[in-house]
Amino acid sequence: MPQLEIADFAPQLIWLAITFGSLYLVMARIALPRIGMVIEERRDRIASDLDQAEQLKQKTEEAIATYEQALAESRAKAHAIAQETREKISTELEAERMKLDRKLLDQTEAAEARIDAAKDDALSQIKDVAATTTEAIVTSLIGGKLTKRDVSAAVTKALSE
Repeated sequence: MPQLEIADFAPQLIWLAITFGSLYLVMARIALPRIGMVIEERRDRIASDLDQAEQLKQKTEEAIATYEQALAESRAKAHAIAQETREKISTELEAERMKLDRKLLDQTEAAEARIDAAKDDALSQIKDVAATTTEAIVTSLIGGKLTKRDVSAAVTKALSE
Protein backbone atom coordinates (compact mmCIF):
# COMPACT_ATOMS: atom_id res chain seq x y z
CA MET A 1 0.00 0.00 0.00
CA PRO A 2 1.52 3.18 -1.13
CA GLN A 3 0.07 5.43 1.56
CA LEU A 4 1.87 3.46 4.26
CA GLU A 5 5.35 3.90 2.77
CA ILE A 6 7.41 6.34 4.81
CA ALA A 7 9.04 7.93 1.75
CA ASP A 8 5.63 9.04 0.48
CA PHE A 9 4.57 10.62 3.80
CA ALA A 10 5.91 14.13 3.06
CA PRO A 11 4.19 14.63 -0.32
CA GLN A 12 1.01 13.11 1.10
CA LEU A 13 1.08 15.49 4.06
CA ILE A 14 1.64 18.46 1.74
CA TRP A 15 -1.25 17.44 -0.51
CA LEU A 16 -3.33 16.83 2.59
CA ALA A 17 -2.58 20.35 3.85
CA ILE A 18 -3.26 21.87 0.39
CA THR A 19 -6.49 19.92 -0.05
CA PHE A 20 -7.64 20.58 3.51
CA GLY A 21 -6.80 24.28 3.25
CA SER A 22 -8.55 24.72 -0.08
CA LEU A 23 -11.57 22.74 1.15
CA TYR A 24 -11.55 24.85 4.32
CA LEU A 25 -11.45 28.09 2.30
CA VAL A 26 -14.22 26.91 -0.02
CA MET A 27 -16.35 25.88 2.95
CA ALA A 28 -15.58 29.00 5.01
CA ARG A 29 -16.02 31.53 2.18
CA ILE A 30 -18.75 29.98 0.02
CA ALA A 31 -20.68 27.06 1.50
CA LEU A 32 -20.96 28.02 5.18
CA PRO A 33 -22.14 31.61 4.55
CA ARG A 34 -24.83 30.28 2.19
CA ILE A 35 -25.86 27.63 4.71
CA GLY A 36 -25.85 30.27 7.47
CA MET A 37 -27.93 32.57 5.28
CA VAL A 38 -30.43 29.79 4.54
CA ILE A 39 -30.62 28.93 8.23
CA GLU A 40 -31.12 32.61 9.11
CA GLU A 41 -33.81 33.00 6.44
CA ARG A 42 -35.52 29.87 7.73
CA ARG A 43 -35.32 31.16 11.32
CA ASP A 44 -36.75 34.53 10.21
CA ARG A 45 -39.51 32.82 8.21
CA ILE A 46 -40.37 30.60 11.18
CA ALA A 47 -40.45 33.61 13.50
CA SER A 48 -42.59 35.50 10.98
CA ASP A 49 -44.94 32.53 10.61
CA LEU A 50 -45.19 32.21 14.39
CA ASP A 51 -45.98 35.92 14.71
CA GLN A 52 -48.56 35.65 11.94
CA ALA A 53 -50.05 32.55 13.58
CA GLU A 54 -50.26 34.40 16.90
CA GLN A 55 -52.00 37.34 15.21
CA LEU A 56 -54.41 35.00 13.46
CA LYS A 57 -55.03 33.22 16.76
CA GLN A 58 -55.84 36.56 18.42
CA LYS A 59 -58.14 37.51 15.54
CA THR A 60 -59.82 34.12 15.79
CA GLU A 61 -60.31 34.52 19.54
CA GLU A 62 -61.73 38.01 18.96
CA ALA A 63 -64.04 36.65 16.27
CA ILE A 64 -65.17 33.84 18.57
CA ALA A 65 -65.79 36.33 21.40
CA THR A 66 -67.74 38.58 19.02
CA TYR A 67 -69.71 35.59 17.73
CA GLU A 68 -70.54 34.41 21.25
CA GLN A 69 -71.57 37.93 22.26
CA ALA A 70 -73.77 38.25 19.16
CA LEU A 71 -75.20 34.80 19.85
CA ALA A 72 -75.97 35.75 23.46
CA GLU A 73 -77.61 39.00 22.30
CA SER A 74 -79.62 37.10 19.71
CA ARG A 75 -80.76 34.59 22.31
CA ALA A 76 -81.73 37.41 24.66
CA LYS A 77 -83.66 39.16 21.87
CA ALA A 78 -85.36 35.90 20.89
CA HIS A 79 -86.29 35.27 24.52
CA ALA A 80 -87.64 38.82 24.85
CA ILE A 81 -89.64 38.47 21.63
CA ALA A 82 -91.02 35.11 22.75
CA GLN A 83 -91.96 36.53 26.16
CA GLU A 84 -93.58 39.58 24.54
CA THR A 85 -95.50 37.33 22.16
CA ARG A 86 -96.63 35.11 25.04
CA GLU A 87 -97.82 38.15 26.98
CA LYS A 88 -99.59 39.57 23.94
CA ILE A 89 -101.33 36.27 23.21
CA SER A 90 -102.23 35.89 26.88
CA THR A 91 -103.73 39.39 26.91
CA GLU A 92 -105.66 38.70 23.71
CA LEU A 93 -106.91 35.38 25.08
CA GLU A 94 -107.95 37.02 28.33
CA ALA A 95 -109.85 39.73 26.43
CA GLU A 96 -111.49 37.08 24.25
CA ARG A 97 -112.39 35.03 27.34
CA MET A 98 -113.91 38.08 29.02
CA LYS A 99 -115.89 38.83 25.86
CA LEU A 100 -117.19 35.25 25.75
CA ASP A 101 -117.98 35.34 29.47
CA ARG A 102 -120.01 38.53 28.96
CA LYS A 103 -121.78 37.00 25.99
CA LEU A 104 -122.58 33.83 27.95
CA LEU A 105 -123.77 35.91 30.90
CA ASP A 106 -126.03 37.94 28.59
CA GLN A 107 -127.39 34.76 27.03
CA THR A 108 -127.91 33.21 30.47
CA GLU A 109 -129.76 36.31 31.68
CA ALA A 110 -131.91 36.33 28.54
CA ALA A 111 -132.68 32.62 28.99
CA GLU A 112 -133.56 33.19 32.66
CA ALA A 113 -135.83 36.08 31.66
CA ARG A 114 -137.57 33.84 29.08
CA ILE A 115 -137.90 31.08 31.68
CA ASP A 116 -139.36 33.54 34.20
CA ALA A 117 -141.79 34.86 31.57
CA ALA A 118 -142.79 31.32 30.63
CA LYS A 119 -143.17 30.45 34.31
CA ASP A 120 -145.32 33.54 34.96
CA ASP A 121 -147.38 32.76 31.86
CA ALA A 122 -147.78 29.14 32.96
CA LEU A 123 -148.77 30.21 36.48
CA SER A 124 -151.30 32.67 35.14
CA GLN A 125 -152.78 29.99 32.92
CA ILE A 126 -152.83 27.48 35.77
CA LYS A 127 -155.58 29.48 37.44
CA ASP A 128 -157.69 29.38 34.27
CA VAL A 129 -156.98 25.68 33.70
CA ALA A 130 -157.65 24.89 37.37
CA ALA A 131 -160.89 26.90 37.28
CA THR A 132 -162.07 25.18 34.10
CA THR A 133 -161.07 21.76 35.40
CA THR A 134 -162.72 22.40 38.77
CA GLU A 135 -165.87 23.59 37.11
CA ALA A 136 -165.99 20.47 34.92
CA ILE A 137 -165.34 18.14 37.88
CA VAL A 138 -167.90 19.81 40.12
CA THR A 139 -170.46 19.81 37.33
CA SER A 140 -169.92 16.14 36.63
CA LEU A 141 -169.86 15.18 40.33
CA ILE A 142 -172.64 17.27 41.71
CA GLY A 143 -174.44 18.02 38.56
CA GLY A 144 -174.94 21.62 39.57
CA LYS A 145 -173.98 24.68 37.70
CA LEU A 146 -171.41 27.03 39.25
CA THR A 147 -170.50 30.51 38.19
CA LYS A 148 -167.04 31.28 36.92
CA ARG A 149 -166.59 33.85 39.67
CA ASP A 150 -167.25 31.29 42.42
CA VAL A 151 -164.91 28.76 40.84
CA SER A 152 -162.13 31.40 40.36
CA ALA A 153 -162.50 32.53 44.00
CA ALA A 154 -162.27 28.94 45.23
CA VAL A 155 -159.23 28.18 43.05
CA THR A 156 -157.46 31.39 44.15
CA LYS A 157 -158.14 30.52 47.80
CA ALA A 158 -156.82 26.97 47.28
CA LEU A 159 -153.65 28.19 45.48
CA SER A 160 -152.85 30.75 48.16
CA GLU A 161 -153.02 28.17 50.97
